[in-house]
This record gives sequence, C-alpha cells and structure tokens, in this order.
Amino acid sequence: MLKIGLIGCGFMGAMHASCYKNIQGVELAAVADVRREKAKDLANGTNAVIYTTGKELLENAEVDVIDICLPTYLHAEHALLAMDKVDYLFIEKPVALTVAEGDALIAKAKETNTQLQIGQVIRFWDEYVALRKMVESGTYGKVVNANFRRISPVPTWGFEDWLLDASRSGGAAQDLHIHDVDYTLSLFGEPKEYFSVKNTLGEKNSYVNTLMQYDGFVVTVEGTWGLPASHPFEATFRVVFENAVIENAGGKFMRYDAEGAHEITIEKADLGVGVVGGNISDLGGYYNELCYFCEKAMKGEPIEQATLSDAVTSLKFVRKEIGFAD
Repeated sequence: MLKIGLIGCGFMGAMHASCYKNIQGVELAAVADVRREKAKDLANGTNAVIYTTGKELLENAEVDVIDICLPTYLHAEHALLAMDKVDYLFIEKPVALTVAEGDALIAKAKETNTQLQIGQVIRFWDEYVALRKMVESGTYGKVVNANFRRISPVPTWGFEDWLLDASRSGGAAQDLHIHDVDYTLSLFGEPKEYFSVKNTLGEKNSYVNTLMQYDGFVVTVEGTWGLPASHPFEATFRVVFENAVIENAGGKFMRYDAEGAHEITIEKADLGVGVVGGNISDLGGYYNELCYFCEKAMKGEPIEQATLSDAVTSLKFVRKEIGFAD
C-alpha cells in the first residue's frame, strides 16, 4: 500500500484527497494544515494521522510519498525538506514562486535523486491529451494557428486571499496562465519569438495575452482571473489544422472539416464525486495525473511527464512574460 502524506488541505488539497481515495493501492496516511478542521475533513473516512504543520508531518509521519498543496510561496521551503524524506514528491503548480527557488529544487533533486512531478494538470486533461495525439500524428495535417484561453472569476477561495497577493502567488499569469503556457511549450517547444501584453500584476483584474511565433504557425495564449463571480470559468482551445479545426469550448469537444461539424467523444473515468467551490467542475485531469504519479512511485520508475525541469522551464517563461528578469 502506497502511503500518502498530504500537506495543505485547502481547495486543491481537498481535490487531491478525493482522487487518492479513488486510486487502488493508495492510502491517505497523513494530512497537515494549520486549520485543523480542514485536515479533519480530508482525513474523514481514512486512518490518516492529522498534523498541524507540514514540517511536523515531514518530521514524524510514516509515508512513502509527499504531496504539497500549499500556497505557492511555501512550495520550495517544504519541497526541499521533503526531498530528504521521500523518493517521490508531488508539488502543485506553479512549482515555485521564483526562478531561484525553482533552480534550488532542481539542484536538491539531483543531490537526493528524488523523483518529482509538478501539478501542470492540463497535460493530463482528456481533451488536451487527445489534442496532443492529433498534433503529433499529423492526422489533420500541420498546425496553421492555435488559441488557448483560460478566464476565471476573481479567485476568492484562497486562504487569507493569498492568490490575490502577487508577492505570494505571482498573480494570474503565474497561477492561471501558466497552465496553457506549459502545455504550449510541451506541445510545440519554445517559440522563435513572442510578444506579451499584461496589466497590473496581482490586481483583481490581472490579465495577460501572449502571441508566440513558431516556424509556419502562431499560437496565442490568453489568461485572466479578473471576471465577476457571475461569469463562468472557461478553459478553451481552438487549433486550426490544414484539414480540420479542433475546438474545445462550451462543454463540447468538436471537429470541423469540409464534411461538417462532428462532436468528439472521449471516455472518461466516472469517480462519482463532485467538486465544490473554485473553478473546476470535475476531478478528471487531477485523477489522471495522480494515478500516473502513484503508479510510478509504486513501480519505482522515473517521472517522465510534468517533470520538475519542465515546470521550471515554464516558470521561467512566464516570469519573463510579466517582466521579471530573474
């Protein structure tokens, strides 16, 4: 049985706990949060030992892997300690607050030979997985242009509004926009050149839009979390190929070609659990990424998807987009 130590029992931690409770061969063995009631909620139905802080868990818990779902500014501090305790470590995205922290994690991972996976969950979301296969196989010809868009109401669900404090979260660009940047870089590599426009970092209306130039095609990546609570969260993409257009929007995954419009059906895991709050409607991608992580840990195999190196590369790109020289 793979014993999980989960640090951080807020919105994201709750989603991870729900996933672990649905993965065979996995046990939620320890949880930690300064809000003890949150930790108790996640431990419900398990034999998990409850700790008040992540450091307390790291010092005392008997676990095989660690999952860090703390606010971004606390990632590096806890991850560096965790790499002295376990061989497999999961860190929610973004991997760290600064490039210096990201580089420190890479150095520590090499020193300890720890396997890390970062929560760049879009790489595991079913529609995005299907799109990758289409691009790599050339089924519909070459890519002509692409657009990735992620827009959200103001994220008021963070503990003590840490998400709205750019000094702790990096703002909308680093917390939200990085999803699509990471996916784009993983799919197409680094662009030949790019141009970004953005507004005041960390404000409630934080917004970024980046145009990336590749050989023969362009990609635009747009993100904001400055919308009113009445506006739905949307994560969409449209990719124009030579012979078809693939679009994921409005709850439908579609192919448009010379013969008409066709809805693409994807078989997804039915976990029988929902998500309350935040801007996520189901656990699909989170379940997929944690299944992958747990399987690698149980088999003692290297992490090859959403790696630490990948995540630091994406962090560096986004930090440059929003004007930081680090």
